[in-house]
Amino acid sequence: MRELGVSIYPGHASEKEYKEYLMEASQAGFTRVFTCLLSAGEKNGEKLAAFKRICEYAGTLGMEVIADVSPAVFQEHKLSIEDLKFFSELNLKGIRLDLGFSGNEESLMSYNPYNLKIELNMSGGTKYLDTILSYCPNKKNLYGCHNFYPHRYTGLSREHFFNTSRYFKERGIKTAAFISSQNASFGPWPIHEGLCTLEEHRNLPIEVQAKDLFNTDLIDVVIIGNCFPNRNELTALSHLDKDILTLKVELIDQLPEVEKKIILEELHFNRGDVSSFMIRSTQSRLRYEGHEFKLFNPQPIKRGDLLMESSLYGRYAGEVQIALKNMENSGRTSVIGRVAPEEMFLADTLRPWQKFRFALLS
Repeated sequence: MRELGVSIYPGHASEKEYKEYLMEASQAGFTRVFTCLLSAGEKNGEKLAAFKRICEYAGTLGMEVIADVSPAVFQEHKLSIEDLKFFSELNLKGIRLDLGFSGNEESLMSYNPYNLKIELNMSGGTKYLDTILSYCPNKKNLYGCHNFYPHRYTGLSREHFFNTSRYFKERGIKTAAFISSQNASFGPWPIHEGLCTLEEHRNLPIEVQAKDLFNTDLIDVVIIGNCFPNRNELTALSHLDKDILTLKVELIDQLPEVEKKIILEELHFNRGDVSSFMIRSTQSRLRYEGHEFKLFNPQPIKRGDLLMESSLYGRYAGEVQIALKNMENSGRTSVIGRVAPEEMFLADTLRPWQKFRFALLS
């Protein structure tokens, strides 16, 4: 099941603010919490106590809290990889190893009696996971999670992201990655220029980032990396269909009801015999066979245009298309709308036979 998550960084805002944020996120359907034990003030007893209370509160909301740790945390608290009671007593459900061990240690930790998840850094591009798997871990207690990147231009390239994500996914590991609020003001570190995993997401609307990650079919959990997103961003994510790509579109005025129903109510899919010029959704040709599709707005076709073939095109009448390139209009094709420009790159990623929907741009 795909999930949404938020991040909290105790010490950067009040305990009350974090609890209110977690409540709002929980009500919006968020189920995962990322936090950073490194920035929780480990040596300060009151800060650590506040950290524990916040994690406990998240647990009462049914949220799974996983904290970023490093070997230094183990050393500082004189912890053993064979005894993870310290983390369980903090009300954590797992620990993320930003810097891992040799492989055997991770395997041993996966058998902890508290059933804590051991989350691995997915962004490194090494065979680290294979090493761990060679030591026969309790695989159901292994998760994977990418890094986030607060410095502009340091986020992952799409190619590297796909390679590293596929590496974990093919081995049956639950995966996570970060998106960035455009309204948040802080993360765990002083540098803050957004907290996304993919560099190309840094300036995109938050729901578009989430759509892209889920649409890769490689990420199970999408986490907002920075604090605090505004209510509109949380609402947009809460309304997101995590299981099917929904493209936002603008439609021309006075579009007939049948055409509007086809666009907004039908399930679409990209034909298997794909074209480099357009996405073709053809089921409406069969469902509305015999209906007269009048010609509307037969203007030159531009990339991103939403098209419907008129009855002047015979057997193609009622076919829905998304233009991937600028094209000449034969005079028989209606240009009935446009995919939101910031989402057009998602149309480029549609795979053969992939299902998708349209929704009105609000």
